[in-house]
Amino acid sequence: MTHSFSIVLLRPEIPHNTGAIGRLCVGLGVPLHLVRPLGFALDDRYVARAGLDYWPHLDVVLHDTWDEYLAAAKPKRLFFLSTHGEKSLYECRFSEGDALVFGNESSGLPKDFYDRYNESLFKIPMPGEHARSINLANAVSIAAYECYRQLTHCPLAQSNCM
Repeated sequence: MTHSFSIVLLRPEIPHNTGAIGRLCVGLGVPLHLVRPLGFALDDRYVARAGLDYWPHLDVVLHDTWDEYLAAAKPKRLFFLSTHGEKSLYECRFSEGDALVFGNESSGLPKDFYDRYNESLFKIPMPGEHARSINLANAVSIAAYECYRQLTHCPLAQSNCM
């Protein structure tokens, strides 16, 4: 099966977030790439509980390092989602083969990524006054469905980010 995009979690820590994200990936028909270390075992009951009976249908790929992920997956383009992004997710124009990359729940992306991938760093707008961030599973859902929407309905889907 050809996937239109993929989701990448770097060093995820909370099993029920990863379970919920796995379930989302099954619903969208996209692969989930997990880059170690993981803060839990994949057979953790919380992963299973959040993933329900969807987990056996998930195309999940484990990678020991970021470089291993890049070599194996060969993503067309990378979009990093972070509260440190300056540009909005809604400025992006996604295309087939893109990867949406998310850091872990407590510290986000690896520190060097903020400079290394600065041009590919985006945020989900949060106009509320008192929130630092939103839950990882919610953030993945927002970004994944925006990507899906563009790839299936938006005539600008094949252009680059603005």
